[in-house]
Amino acid sequence: MSRWDEARAELRARPRRWLVTGAAGFIGSNLAEALLSLGQEVRALDNFSTGHQANLDDVRACVGPAWDRFEFLRADITDLDACRAACEGVDVVLHQAALGSVPRSIADPLATHRSNIDGFVNMLVAARDAGVGRFVYAASSSTYGDHPGLPKVEDRIGRPLSPYAVTKYVNELYAGVFQRTYGLPVIGLRYFNVFGRRQDPDGAYAAVIPKWIGTLLSGGVCRINGDGETSRDFCFIDNVVQANLLAATAADAHTDQVYNVAVGGRTTLNEVFGMIRDGLAATRPELAAARPEHGEFRAGDVRHSQADIGKIQERLGYRPTHTVGQGLEAALPWYVETLCPAPSALG
Repeated sequence: MSRWDEARAELRARPRRWLVTGAAGFIGSNLAEALLSLGQEVRALDNFSTGHQANLDDVRACVGPAWDRFEFLRADITDLDACRAACEGVDVVLHQAALGSVPRSIADPLATHRSNIDGFVNMLVAARDAGVGRFVYAASSSTYGDHPGLPKVEDRIGRPLSPYAVTKYVNELYAGVFQRTYGLPVIGLRYFNVFGRRQDPDGAYAAVIPKWIGTLLSGGVCRINGDGETSRDFCFIDNVVQANLLAATAADAHTDQVYNVAVGGRTTLNEVFGMIRDGLAATRPELAAARPEHGEFRAGDVRHSQADIGKIQERLGYRPTHTVGQGLEAALPWYVETLCPAPSALG
């Protein structure tokens, strides 16, 4: 039996009370769904700045009667009193709430700082004071900055390339201090380019995979920043859910650490575009001839990114279940149904 199988069996046998911040967002809603499906009690906190009620509605439809074990608090993590209320009586915090996006942070560093640093410290204080047993938080591969080495290893980072990257590194520093000073067990997960169902294709700061899916389905032309040979370690959402629950149930000896969460490979933007186009063309043949347009490289972006996942495999028992191709195969039907729903049989 894999460690992932053991963790799920353990949770079913001994349910816990969880707080998921950012639960109306992409990653948070998937975590909430997984926890409810495993018989857990879930409290959610979100201010809908980047999350959507539609994500929570989708979770409710997926989990059925398990929704009775879901509690929602509409609040902002920059409000310490709200953080305290959210953490009361909670066993585990999965902290996903943040203002993401490198370009957004360059355009508005103050907003990014308020949410990602002030809000993060509020959550640490609230979790500490409530006696939370484990605090797992979303870190970021942006922390590696300008370090040229590949693959990226947790203890070797460079200088940050954006305000967003600064905030995520500061999170790691604060989390470590809270464990060593106050005894709050923490684990940070450095996500690498997560994608999957419920990732928003709209908005100025949409991630590349859902944005391209939405653009192609609407008949538009996808834009690639640079020559398209920029590469990333794209990671499907199910891998991220696994990493969070493994971190939440890991031995205390494996806390006060950050771990890469990825597949351990590199895929270029040109390759990802081709996978998306070909996958959609299976049901939309007219898209088979789609071609992207190329523009300027984007400020703050690194050229190549790839994770070394040896540490999380060895210590937490993580084994990614989906490659990029398998993840896209799983995600595309959801996007097609959500963005281009079939006409009602009665309509």
